Amino acid sequence: MSPTHAPGTDYGVDAPAVMRNLFLIGFACLLAGLLLPPVLHLGPVALETRPMFLWPAAFLIGEALLFLLYVKYGKFRHRDFILRMHTWRGDEQVLDVGCGRGLLLAGAAKKLTTGHATGIDIWSTEDMGGNAEAATLHNLQLEGIADRCTLVSVPAQDITFPKESFDVIVSNLCLHNIYSKSHRTYALNHIVRVLKPGGIALISDYKLTSEYADYFHRNGLEVTAKRGSFLTTFPPLKVVIARKPA
Repeated sequence: MSPTHAPGTDYGVDAPAVMRNLFLIGFACLLAGLLLPPVLHLGPVALETRPMFLWPAAFLIGEALLFLLYVKYGKFRHRDFILRMHTWRGDEQVLDVGCGRGLLLAGAAKKLTTGHATGIDIWSTEDMGGNAEAATLHNLQLEGIADRCTLVSVPAQDITFPKESFDVIVSNLCLHNIYSKSHRTYALNHIVRVLKPGGIALISDYKLTSEYADYFHRNGLEVTAKRGSFLTTFPPLKVVIARKPA
């Protein structure tokens, strides 16, 4: 099992606007359901306000709480779930595509002895609260593995590393943020290109995983998939496991 994160590290809130909106709209529906008259008459139409507002309130607040559980606990568990899919030697060259504030990158780096981990990102604050290269570096320093890591500011579709550079490529909740399918294809092509023969790519996301799996399969990789926990990952996450033939 991977070591827990070091005291003082802050791995941020994923998609903070989404969580905020779930809570805000959910509580607005809750208040409407509790404060409005049980029946509203709009001309000839009678609307029962309790089921109209309280059911959506329960659904939205429930989703927001699952999201909060993922941020505070689930993403650490999911990181360990991803990293257990590879048998670590310690000498691997690792690439984290969309490393954010470094949770998955740090977890991989802790598996290394003579190896090295590289994290790439554009550090968008829309996708993660307080996202910044400096914040990632600070977390790596607190974890005591900054000397085993390199950060590079580059989008996934523009990876410029040499061919067959990495033994392990990991990514969580990154590629779906590339909205153009052609640009996602560029990113997937780079992942295949820089992966060493015999290497493994572990790509976790909540959507478009079939697209990733199909691309890897068409390019000769052996592809399987595993689902993360439905309770502690929100939205539910699937990991595409792609192995490049030796």
